[in-house]
Amino acid sequence: MAELSVRSVLVTGANRGLGLGLVQHFLRMPKPPQWIFAGCRDPKGQRAQELQNLASKHPNIIIIPLEVADPTSIKAAAAKVGEHLGDSGLNLLINNAGILKTNTLDAETLEDMSEVYTTNTIGPLLMGQAFLPLLKKAAQGSPGSGLSCSKAAIINISSTGGSIGALLTWNRIQATSYRCSKAALNMLSKCQSLAYKEHGILCVALHPGWVQTDLGSAVGKPPVTVDDSVQGMLKVLSSLSEKDTGTFLDWEGKVIPW
Repeated sequence: MAELSVRSVLVTGANRGLGLGLVQHFLRMPKPPQWIFAGCRDPKGQRAQELQNLASKHPNIIIIPLEVADPTSIKAAAAKVGEHLGDSGLNLLINNAGILKTNTLDAETLEDMSEVYTTNTIGPLLMGQAFLPLLKKAAQGSPGSGLSCSKAAIINISSTGGSIGALLTWNRIQATSYRCSKAALNMLSKCQSLAYKEHGILCVALHPGWVQTDLGSAVGKPPVTVDDSVQGMLKVLSSLSEKDTGTFLDWEGKVIPW
C-alpha cells in the first residue's frame, strides 16, 4: 500500500485527543509534511500546552488560532495558512473538531442543538468553503489524474452515531443533538464530494472508532486507543481513490451504512 504523502495538512481541534494524535503521527512519518497546520481555539491555554511543546521542537508545525463555530475566525485562519503556502495550496483538510452533549431526547434544547450543530456540521461546511481555493491550488499542482489524499482532500471526522442505518448504542446514550449533527455532516460530505470532484478534491466522512478521548470517555469506556485509531485512519487515507469519494468509512476501512 502506498504511503500517505502530503506536503501540507490542516487539522482542526489539534490541541488534544484525536487531533493531537494526528499531528503526532504526521510528525512520525518517514516523510513528514512540510507544513502541519494545527487549528486550536486557545493556542496559549492550558489545554494546548502539549501542542505548544511539540511546535517548539518541530518548525513544520504552525499553530493556527481557529474557532470552527466562528466564520470570522475561519476566514482569518484561511488567510494565515494561505500566507505560508503561497501558490502550492493545501493538500489535506481534516475537520476533526467536534463537541458532544449527552442529552436524552426529552431533555434536548434549542441552545444545545444549535451549539452542537454549529460546531459539528456548519463548521466543516464553512471550513470547506474557506479553504477551497487552497485545496484547488493543491489539486491543480499535483501530477496525474484521479483523486487521492496526497493530491487534495477534505476528511470529515464523523461517527457511527450519525448512521441512521446502524443506529448503534441507543440504549446507552441518546445524544440526539450529536447524532443529528453527524448525520448532517455525512450528507455534507456527500454534497462536497459531488461539488468538488470537478476540482480534483476527494471528500469522505470517516468514523475514528470509539476512542479513548475526553469526548469518547464521556459515554463509557472506549476500547480503541488514540494511537490505534490514528494509525488506522492514516492507513485508510493512504488507500483512498476516486472510487471512494463521497463514502462513509470507519478507521479500519469498512463501509458504514448511511
